[in-house]
Formats: sequence, structure tokens, C-alpha cells
Amino acid sequence: MTKEMLINMASGQECRIAIVDEGKLEELYIERASSASRVTNIYKARITNVEPAIQAAFVDFGLSRNGFLHISDVHPRYFPKGEKDFLERVGRKHAHRQRPAIQDCLHRGQEIVVQMTKEGIGTKGPTMTTYLSIPGRLLVMMPGMSRLGVTRKIEDPEARDKARQILNELKLPDDVGFILRTAGIGQSKRELQRDLKFLTRLWNSVKQRIENSKAPAEIYQESDLVIRTIRDVYNMNMKRIICDEESVARKVQEFLDLVMPRTRHNIELYAGKEGLFHDYGLEEEINKFYARTVTLPSGGSLVIDQTEALVAIDVNSGRFREHSDAEMTAAKINQEASKEIARQLRLRDMGGVIIIDFIDMREQKNRSAVEKALRDALKADRAKTKILRISNLGIVEMTRQRIRPSLKDSVCRRCTYCDGTGLIKSEESQALMVMRSLQRATSNDEVAQVQVTVTPSVAHHLANYQRKQISKLETRTQKAVIIQADPDLPGDELHIRCTNARGSEVAWQHTALAKPGKPKVQTVLLGPLEKRKEQPPSSKVPELQAAKEEPTEKEEALKKAKRPRRRGRRGGRKHKKRIAQPIEAKEERKAERKVKAAGEEAPKHHVKRKSAEEEKRQPPTAEKKTKARRPRRRRAKKKATSSTN
Repeated sequence: MTKEMLINMASGQECRIAIVDEGKLEELYIERASSASRVTNIYKARITNVEPAIQAAFVDFGLSRNGFLHISDVHPRYFPKGEKDFLERVGRKHAHRQRPAIQDCLHRGQEIVVQMTKEGIGTKGPTMTTYLSIPGRLLVMMPGMSRLGVTRKIEDPEARDKARQILNELKLPDDVGFILRTAGIGQSKRELQRDLKFLTRLWNSVKQRIENSKAPAEIYQESDLVIRTIRDVYNMNMKRIICDEESVARKVQEFLDLVMPRTRHNIELYAGKEGLFHDYGLEEEINKFYARTVTLPSGGSLVIDQTEALVAIDVNSGRFREHSDAEMTAAKINQEASKEIARQLRLRDMGGVIIIDFIDMREQKNRSAVEKALRDALKADRAKTKILRISNLGIVEMTRQRIRPSLKDSVCRRCTYCDGTGLIKSEESQALMVMRSLQRATSNDEVAQVQVTVTPSVAHHLANYQRKQISKLETRTQKAVIIQADPDLPGDELHIRCTNARGSEVAWQHTALAKPGKPKVQTVLLGPLEKRKEQPPSSKVPELQAAKEEPTEKEEALKKAKRPRRRGRRGGRKHKKRIAQPIEAKEERKAERKVKAAGEEAPKHHVKRKSAEEEKRQPPTAEKKTKARRPRRRRAKKKATSSTN
């Protein structure tokens, strides 16, 4: 691993620090002079309000917004008598149910020493605690605590036991606890003792300031971003540190010589012209962090939506089609997405509740593999994380420590047009809203003229699609309506100005407040419906009416012929031809059969004789082609049996 630390300064207004591992951006820290971080600063504050309903207190520590202090962050030294003598161990605080009520611990106007643990986000104020901690390079000092501890990021039990043995050999001050950081693993006893002495001197100066200052006041201020990052992130795996400003490079060199005098450090000064981050190709990658969609190397994608309550991440397969099996495709995409999700959370500095919607997987081994990949990727994150198992719906719920606003919130501001939603009303919706407002405005008797100011697109829609309705409204109310277009107006905003006959402005808009009971609405009863007069039947043509009411025999026969028949044993071609024959031919054949059965000749009027011209036109071979109908097989068999008998 060849890690590099790049420090970019923008004329003292912005500081950016990037950790690059083999050309790939792994960590990014940004701080501006206008919004410098106050996390881990120590203040002497005054209690302004105690809220027993939420078991919390609000403290004034010198800024515009008061800090929030929960009962779980109140040190035992502020407990009532008989309980404050108990000394808590490092990492073993009182449980919430074992603590007294906050109204028994604190009161209004009381002075208290607090430390900021989380900056204010949105409408919420900063979070404070009375458990103080002063970080060093190898150790973290915790005044008012007992015992020693090792960071939870070290999971190897042997390494933890060795670290505890070294800590027990140190000369510790009274009533102060210490936690060994990850950078302290493998360090000698001498290095740890040097860091301990530095923290002890710093705490003594903090105690003097607490005694001499009046609340509200700032007691201890954390170092700037450069010193904090080198103290917390820099280790021997760093190949070099590159700065683009000489004063910053000198400050880094002095700090490293102070805390690590026996180590050789490679600090270089950037001499290019286009920019340090531009030469490393980081500017374009940083701009992608503000996008909603992240493309994966295999062709899949991540969709990241951040809200005030939580962060939602959706995993899509995209155009990835390497495997023919859908289960293998989903497993590979999810494992690749797990690593990128951990990287995006770290770079964008997103915290709070995080919901990840992976592609559905049926096999348990694939789910376990995705969970393991996500946990391994989050080990490199310095923020505390907690992950739950994948649910049956393929969703992972996790939390990440949120110390400061995310990168997007600290760099961007809320849009004044859409108020951060990314959506505005369409032209049609705004035009309909204008028409409703015009109806209310023109109903006022004092109003003589209504002037509507909208965006050019809405004005165009009103002039083309609502012109007829506006003219009808003007003629019905005898009031003038003027539509004006203002290109500087926000997307879905409109202004309506009503004036009377003298040109004075009239207040026309009133809001109907929801009150209990029946609302007072002007209504009118609807009259009964008028009965329709039935027209008498015409006496001029009674035969036609009777013909319409009763169908003739020919119409009934046609209906029967059109009605579909069930095809049974006689559903062959001949049966179809017989059905398709006209009704007149059937009637003639029936009459012939009756005459033959009676032994008489067929009546002449039943047979349609051909004229002499038709007989001449007909070819002589027509009679030869006609064949007699074959008798049915059943009848032939009966005749044969009768002859034998």
C-alpha cells in the first residue's frame, strides 16, 4: 500500500486534505474558515432550561443556538449527594434506568463544563456532554474516569492484552482515565509516556481556565484541520505528504518533529501551476460526490438519497449480464456495491440511520457473503458503525456516527426555487391555482382590478389555454384581469395585487381556519328535476307502429338462421352448406317433399320456371353434372336386412 496525503489550501479560506491509496481517493476532509468545526471544544456553560419531559437540559455556551444535554451525558459528579462519589470506569457508564432524574441533577442558572460532541444539523442545536475527552496522538485522556482501556477497533485479543500490560506500567495521574488509540499499538513505553505527559500538561492548563473564566466561555479549542488529520490519520504507511503552501508544510514539519522526533518524514512542496488536486485527477471525482447516482465498474449503479431522517441507498444491476444465473448476478453486484457503499459513506461523510436496498438473493450463503463484505469494508471507517443482518426483503439497516454535517450539506445550500425538493409545480398546475385565486379575488365587491404576476412560462399557458375562461370571468364580474410575466420570479411563485376603483390596494386573501363544528358555507337548495313529457303515438301510420312492435315471420326466420348452432355429428361441410342455403330454397324443398309424400304432383306456383332465354343461356352439360343424393348408410343396411328376411 502506497498512501499519500495531499493538502490543498485556497488562500486561507478553505483547506482540503485527501488520502490517496494507489491513485484512488479513500478519504476526504474539507473545512472552511467561515464554518470551522467546533467538535471536541470545551466550554464553560450555563443551564438555561431543564425539560423533565424529555430528560434533557439546554445550555448556553456562547453561540447563537443553545446546546442539547441529555441525562445519559451527565457525569456522576453532577448527581445528587450520595451518588456523585461513584467513579465510573472507561467504557462502562451508568445505564439510563440507573440514573436519577435530570431535574434532580441540574437546575436553571447552574454553571457546568461541557464538550461538544456533534455540531448542529438543520434546525437542531449542537449536542453536548459532560464526559470530557482530550485526544492525543497515541492516547485519549478522559478526566473523571478510572481504569484504562483499549480502542474497540483492535479485535485481536493478544494485541489487546499486550496493550493493557504496557498501559499498566505507565505512571498515571489520579482520577483520570486513558484509552489507547489504534496508532498506539506496537509503540514503546517511552512513546506512550511522552504522549501521556503532554496530555497531563494540557489538562492542567484547562483546569486553570475553568477556575478563572465566567460562563459562557470557551476553555479549550481543538487544533485546525491539518494538525487534527496528521494526529489522527498519519502513520508509517504514508509514503509522503504533499502541500501546495510553504507555511502549511513548515507547520506539518514542526508538529511531526515534536510528536515523532525519531522518525524520518517525507514532506514535499507542490511546484505545479494547474493545481495539486487537478494533477492527481481528484477535482472531477470530488464533483461526482454531489451526484445522486454512482456508477459501478461492472455496469451496475447506486442511487443515494439523503433526507433529514435517514439515508436511502438503492442497488441496481444496470447492464451487468456476466452470469446466466440471476442469483450469481445479484450476489456479485451486491458484493461490489458493498465496498463502494462503505467508500461513499466515508467520503460523503453521511451519518445517522442508513437503509440499503440490495438486489434480492435467495441463498443464505450469498446473503452472508454480502454482509461480510460490507462489514470488512466499514472497518477502515473511523466513525462508529452498527450493522444489522439482511432482512427477507433484501434490506440492510445500519447506523453511522454523525459528528458534523455531510459534505453535501456543508458545501451546498438549499435551493430557493424548490426548497431542496428538486420539484416545482407544472405550468398547468400553477395556471389552475391562478384561476382559483382569481375566482376568490373577483368575488370581493371592493375589487375593481386584479393584477397577476407569474413566470413567463405560466403567463404563456394562461394566454393560450385559459384565455376564454378569463374573459368569461371578466364579463361575469365586470372586473379587469391583467396577466404580467416576470422572469426573475422563482419557479412556482405568483403575486396577485387587487385594487379598487380609486387605485388603492385591497386585501382580498383570507385563510379559513379549521374550527370545530359545522363550517359556515353559503349554499342554495337544489330544486326537483322536471318530468319529461311523453310524446303520444302518431295516429297517421298505425300499421308502421304495429310493424315495429311485432316482427314478421321472415325476420324471425332470419334471426334463427343467424343464430350459431352447435356442431355435433353432422358438423361437416355438407351441414355447413345446408345452413348457408337461403330460406326460400328450403321452403320449396319442404313443399316438394310434402307433395311426393301425398302422391301428387308439385303445384306449379311452387316451382319457378325458367324463361326461354335463360334455357338457351344454360349449357347443356349442366344436367349431366348434377348427381342424385346418395342414400344414408343406415337405410341401405335396413333394406339389405329386409331382403334377406
